[in-house]
Amino acid sequence: MTVMTAAAIEDFLDEVFPQRAGTIEAVDHMRATMSLAIEDEHLRPGSSVSGPTMMGLADVCLYVAILAQIGPEPMAVTTDLNCHFLRRARGDRDLIANARVIKLGRRLAVGEVQLFSAGDERPVAHVTATYAIPDPD
Repeated sequence: MTVMTAAAIEDFLDEVFPQRAGTIEAVDHMRATMSLAIEDEHLRPGSSVSGPTMMGLADVCLYVAILAQIGPEPMAVTTDLNCHFLRRARGDRDLIANARVIKLGRRLAVGEVQLFSAGDERPVAHVTATYAIPDPD
């Protein structure tokens, strides 16, 4: 069961993390989907989406999936992120991220994110990450 809606998470992130990239498309139990409209600043030579752009969207998408479960927590932070680039992400299509929380504990959350070029069912990257969740005061 989620404790925050996509709209509530967007409002929260506007306040505490306004520099993030991407738009929340959906949140559900232990899941989130985001999209990023690709602009020139996201590209590397050859009109491919850059690795930092893909990792950044994956990181935020997993954070969104976690927030949907635990509520507004600005100090939940990434402690580990591993990215496997599988194929070229096309610069002429939006980037889509689908996150899934695999384990949600009291202090750590572990998840995975698959990234896609819009309209292609083959993933362009697979990301695993861990978030540290602070103790409640």
